Amino acid sequence: MIQLKNVSKIYKRNGTETEALSNVSLQVNKGDIFGVIGFSGAGKSTLIRVVNFLEKPTAGEVFIDGNDLNTYPMSELRVLRKNIGMIFQHFNLLNSKTIYQNIAIPLILAKENKKVIKERVMELLRFVGLEDKADSYPNELSGGQKQRIGIARALATNPSILLCDEATSALDPQTTNSILQLLQKINEEYNITIMIITHEMSIIQKICNRVAVMENGKVIEEGNVLDVFGNPKHASTKNFVRTIIQDELPETIRQKIPEIPGSKLFKIDFTDKTNTVINDLILKFGVRVNIIYATMNEIKDDTVGHMIIQLAGNSINEAISFLQSMDINAKELV
Repeated sequence: MIQLKNVSKIYKRNGTETEALSNVSLQVNKGDIFGVIGFSGAGKSTLIRVVNFLEKPTAGEVFIDGNDLNTYPMSELRVLRKNIGMIFQHFNLLNSKTIYQNIAIPLILAKENKKVIKERVMELLRFVGLEDKADSYPNELSGGQKQRIGIARALATNPSILLCDEATSALDPQTTNSILQLLQKINEEYNITIMIITHEMSIIQKICNRVAVMENGKVIEEGNVLDVFGNPKHASTKNFVRTIIQDELPETIRQKIPEIPGSKLFKIDFTDKTNTVINDLILKFGVRVNIIYATMNEIKDDTVGHMIIQLAGNSINEAISFLQSMDINAKELV
């Protein structure tokens, strides 16, 4: 669906070069809700503008449905962009036009007839739950309502790809959740592939199935969201994950761990597929298991958990071997 191969983007100004993207390669499959996360200056917004060729890469290739955008003349790029909707952080609505007129803009530019425009605009207003706002103006709406209109406008030309550039960062948490639910509905009901740019790990947690982590213009980690959350590799990824998942043993709790001769501490990372491990340890080896600290978090439709346990008993070595043989990340703590 979307494929970037060795993409770089260099801006030149007053004799100075700034590399916004450096040899970025990634793939977004049809039906994905693909998240791209990174701190300010990581290159996220440049990346999303390269996807629809609002920014032409300095080097590398961008493919949409197998088509190399480098080979397209501008006239054909304009046609292709009708297949790519865009949602902006600050809505980008025209305050001088009604809500109906704002949504109709892409259809008017596509030279659709008035009957088609009316049917499509009203269909989209119903879809985003704002059918009664057709004659209102943007300054009469809340932030969440404005973003719903922005989403409706992005869907006007029936795109197969939807790009979201920090689409919820100007909204409060409750409104953010409602917008995320709407995006998930769009993905499921319209089978639209969505690419989300964000600096909030909670956005990735709630609706994305795959994620790429960016730093200094590079993709430093990419994969299934559950895998990245459950076992982050890069230091920056670990920092992002820890904003929503506390997997380190607080020192105040560490100081209260009971002293049991021969006991050992283990940190276990598990998913809902491996959450019977404690029961297995007790039943199979008769060891004493003290749960010192534990957290569990929902990652879209799955669960990822972290647990600090203290093992003690005569069969502790066999229990440890069993732990290390399982499909979980088990690490002894000193």
